[in-house]
Amino acid sequence: MNLNATLFAQLIVFFILAWVTMQFVWPPIVKALDERAQKIADGLAAADKAKTDLAHAEKKAVDELKKARESAAELRVGAEKQGTQIVEEARAEAARIVAAAREAAEAEAGVAAQRAREALREQVATLAVAGAEKILRKEINAQAHADLLAQLKSEL
Repeated sequence: MNLNATLFAQLIVFFILAWVTMQFVWPPIVKALDERAQKIADGLAAADKAKTDLAHAEKKAVDELKKARESAAELRVGAEKQGTQIVEEARAEAARIVAAAREAAEAEAGVAAQRAREALREQVATLAVAGAEKILRKEINAQAHADLLAQLKSEL
């Protein structure tokens, strides 16, 4: 065998193998590599998008927390104002009730004093009649002298 013929045959077999490889083996390998590169690129893009979404969500959460704190502070201030107002109203109501009770007590005391005065007048009238009876040594008819006793009561 000739070295040139062997070399030529090997060269033909090599080109046939290279052609078969380029026609049937290389396209699926390139396709798989392209798909893999695309998946990696999509994964990196998704990771970047997730990172920006996370930053946006964190910012939004901080804003919402700030709003919630402000709202809670406003509610607390409103509740304190309302509590103060309720306490003031209760104090005013208590003062009104105490004043009404004092007025009622004073009125009751006035009525009791008036009753005591009337009772005292009647006792004085009875004593005056008894004294007059003893002085005159005779009995005075209280029914007959009712006008006189009424006048005496009013004078006392």
